[in-house]
Amino acid sequence: MILDQDPPNPLPRGPWAEPGRAEHDMSTADSPKASTTTSPAELLRQRLADRTATIGVVGMGYVGMPLAHAMLEAGFPVLGFDVDERKISKLDTGEIYLPHLGEAMHTDLAGSERFAATCDAARLEAADVIILCVPTPLGPHREPDLNFVLESTRMAAGILRPGQLVVLESTTYPGTTRNEMQPILEQTGLACGRDFFLAYSPEREDPGRKGVTTKAIPKLVGGVDDTSTDLAMLLYAAAVEDAHQVSSAEIAESAKILENVYRAVNIALVNELKLILEKMDIDIWEVVEAAATKPFGFQAFYPGPGLGGHCIPIDPFYLAWKARELGHTTRFIELAGEINSQMPAHVVTKVAEALNTIGRPIRGSKVLVLGIAYKPDVEDVRESPAATIIELLLQQGAEVAYHDPHCPHFPEMRQHDIDLNSVTLDEATLAASDCVLIVTDHSNVDYSLVGRSAALVVDTRNAMADVADPVATIIKA
Repeated sequence: MILDQDPPNPLPRGPWAEPGRAEHDMSTADSPKASTTTSPAELLRQRLADRTATIGVVGMGYVGMPLAHAMLEAGFPVLGFDVDERKISKLDTGEIYLPHLGEAMHTDLAGSERFAATCDAARLEAADVIILCVPTPLGPHREPDLNFVLESTRMAAGILRPGQLVVLESTTYPGTTRNEMQPILEQTGLACGRDFFLAYSPEREDPGRKGVTTKAIPKLVGGVDDTSTDLAMLLYAAAVEDAHQVSSAEIAESAKILENVYRAVNIALVNELKLILEKMDIDIWEVVEAAATKPFGFQAFYPGPGLGGHCIPIDPFYLAWKARELGHTTRFIELAGEINSQMPAHVVTKVAEALNTIGRPIRGSKVLVLGIAYKPDVEDVRESPAATIIELLLQQGAEVAYHDPHCPHFPEMRQHDIDLNSVTLDEATLAASDCVLIVTDHSNVDYSLVGRSAALVVDTRNAMADVADPVATIIKA
């Protein structure tokens, strides 16, 4: 659907409404009687209840796109905004740019009369709800980088009008919604809780997880005031199966941080155990599987080559930074980060040691990396340890190639510049490699072929465990 075509006349409510139209002016909304007796909150509550509220989603990426689809499925008109014109063009035509979300989601959005996409921020004035789904990376010193959140908030302030609800979904430290966003929005002269409304609902996307949609994942919802919470709950309860209300935006922000700190710390624990057990010639994978037979008091976490994805490698440091601001040291979080960040270097050391066993130095050796995505069966390379591992191998003089069925070209990354294309995985490629390094265990890789055709395999994911009678020497890392 091409948003910049002339809209139909009369102009309908929804994504195609022009900014500044009287339909979004509280002085003329619904009826003369309503304009004098109905508050902005009540008008928005009515529109959310009857699904006529237009939902604006800022950031049509891994979080925003499935959220927009869930809102569309719930019956709302949806306006997707992104600064990337390539995404908008693909959203218009239904061209797939996030393959793990499937063809149907792309075509559903493009084919719906209730969805439109734009790069024009002014069109968000037509939205009754503006949901921010933008990156929250770390700065060069592991400090929070809120530039995307703050710029998006300023953009929302530029078109803010009475009766709008603004929701942040990006992971951040407690207090961001109230202390960073609210003052920017109130610079417009509008009052939060009376004229506009503000809430936090953390994203919980799990790229590549089969059979689970955004609608099926429970949602936390907390506002900066009771009215904002009620309106945000009304919105999300319409779109997801389980919307869970909490008492404040800070509770929701803190819960999201806890979810990710919990995973980061436990992964660091098994990574440290791996280093110890390796010295004792004990298989950490078998140890974890044995412990997992206990039906209570234990949850299995597995070691790996390093953390990846947007959440776990980054979000705990948002809390650590905030804690330092308050004069407290988060020793657990910092130690977990230190252990996990050492894993790529450990993997490269294991490659060098493995090559030494066949009399080859790492310099000049041909290393084939299997998998560059941060997790199996997706094309997502955000914070993938594969990037650091490849750079370390190149720095030590290895000749590096990679194969990833989901990533034909090494994607652009903020902190890495790797110019490689995926090679074909066949007997010749494997036989020509001095070492095959498994970084990501995609399910559509033929590990039996790897076991038959490679001479040396360093396996960071236990992917070769089920390969019967491999010819290759397999070293777990």
